[in-house]
Amino acid sequence: MSIWERIGYFVSRVSASAYSGALDVAEAVRTVFAGDPELRRRVAFSVAMIALSAKMAKADGIVTQDEVRAFQEIFHIPAKETRHVARLYDLAQGDTAGFEAYAQRMAGLCGSGHANCGMLEDILDGLFHIAKADGVMHEREGRFLRRIAEIFKIDEAHYQRILARHLDLGDADPYAILGVDRGTPFDEVRKHYRKLVASNHPDRLIARGLPQEFIAIATTRLAAINAAYELIEKGLRAV
Repeated sequence: MSIWERIGYFVSRVSASAYSGALDVAEAVRTVFAGDPELRRRVAFSVAMIALSAKMAKADGIVTQDEVRAFQEIFHIPAKETRHVARLYDLAQGDTAGFEAYAQRMAGLCGSGHANCGMLEDILDGLFHIAKADGVMHEREGRFLRRIAEIFKIDEAHYQRILARHLDLGDADPYAILGVDRGTPFDEVRKHYRKLVASNHPDRLIARGLPQEFIAIATTRLAAINAAYELIEKGLRAV
């Protein structure tokens, strides 16, 4: 059963009346999938992506069909499952609870030490994908993403690394993308790069709860890391 079919099952279990707030949905994830922690992580990630994407789409005050289509295109939702995703998306848009409450609850699914929870970085990366889908990241979307990072306890340096991955590499600092200082010996840069590649391999992300259907997040992140390393390597060779 695909994650989208699981989402359909989840939506069928959570009626509009039960969805009185974001906290209720996060709790529903715990309840509906209580017997399967691995499945719960995968569904929680997917629900977070859908709900927070809906809330981010409202960050500029207007929800357009282009934004909805961008979400569907990025995450390749099968046609037969779009109604379930659309239902959850609409419920999240109409939810009176703020995105902060929802983000806090999702962070709570990682436990008290969620500052190092990889799933939260995956969620933030996914939100960046959607924010830039129309070719520009609006100021309000930027504030939304930064606040999500704060709630997820992603510090400023880490946030800047994530941000750099989503900028045009012509403007982004490849050292910032890798999280190393300029002037770091190339041998150390290479070691750090190899660790990043290993820790961000799609298989590693899937192992920690990233659904297969969201693998574009992993592949795009890895592509940015590889491109940054290549820029550094070429720059040093040219010296």
